[in-house]
Amino acid sequence: MAEIVVDFRSDTLTKPSAAMRAAMAAAEVGDDVFDEDPTLHELQDEVAGRFGHAAALFMPSGTMANQIALQLAVPRGEELLCDAAAHVVTDEIGAAAALGGVSTRTWPTAGADLDPAVVADMIRPDGFVAVPTRAIAVEQTHNRAGGAVLPLPTLQALRTTADEHGVHLHCDGARIWHAHVADGVPLDTYGRLFDSLSVCLSKGLGAPVGSLVVGSTERIAAARKLRKRLGGGMRQAGILAAAGLYALRNNIPRLAEDHARAHRLAEALAPAGVVDPARIRTNIVPLDLTGLPLDGPAFAAAARENGILVSVLGRRLVRLVTHLDQTDDGIDHAVKVLPTLLPA
Repeated sequence: MAEIVVDFRSDTLTKPSAAMRAAMAAAEVGDDVFDEDPTLHELQDEVAGRFGHAAALFMPSGTMANQIALQLAVPRGEELLCDAAAHVVTDEIGAAAALGGVSTRTWPTAGADLDPAVVADMIRPDGFVAVPTRAIAVEQTHNRAGGAVLPLPTLQALRTTADEHGVHLHCDGARIWHAHVADGVPLDTYGRLFDSLSVCLSKGLGAPVGSLVVGSTERIAAARKLRKRLGGGMRQAGILAAAGLYALRNNIPRLAEDHARAHRLAEALAPAGVVDPARIRTNIVPLDLTGLPLDGPAFAAAARENGILVSVLGRRLVRLVTHLDQTDDGIDHAVKVLPTLLPA
């Protein structure tokens, strides 16, 4: 087996840099269950401010952040609308139903091509028998749609729809930093469109752990109770918060490098008909192997033999994700090797 040259499985695989580790080591800490960690306060205040909201709360994971936000928005037995391939219903192990009693209904996977009118037509009001819709969730960027960026006018139309129908609008913003860099939309512009957001520090930004729920003061106070109930109360979490602060203050603009590398990969693989480079806006490159003689596991195995790791998301779907721990030499290697693994 070849030595691994480049790992495209996820942008969560990054490790703290020396400077980030130094910030963690120097962090002032306290007990966050008593709400006494000053570095965590600093992180939460900074994230809330960046998104134009009053408050934010640190969570151990994006799944916890999403699910707490949804539990606060959707009473048990009532309904959430989202994309059929949304992380909240495909990658969170059924948590919406199992933990929150949330009923979900989905629109066909659309990624950046979402039509707000389709969502509006799905909303169910209170009434006899029918499950009422209480919230809409969107993903920015959309992971399984290849890091697609929902356009600002689409999000604005969804905000109008949510207001007209009196429903909550949530953003799974795990990679919203990528959308911000790709489209130049200010974070507070995104933030003010949503009643709640979850944002991640360990996807692309290089922090080892952590997401935050962002929202109103009242919503975040309620989120703190739910976090404790779910076992998410932390003690001297300022060590992790320091990593998050370093990531926010140093690693957002450089995401453009990851986007450029992803586009380069897409251009190299486009002749095989597995990806359209025009649709690669951020750091995720999905490869559709439909119609080819090899499937996802076979492609991944061949890539590994050549020192390249990729994720298999389905029998015919492979994903490559660029991130800050990769090098130009690794990208060069992938651009040279991966096209040779696909039939001409």
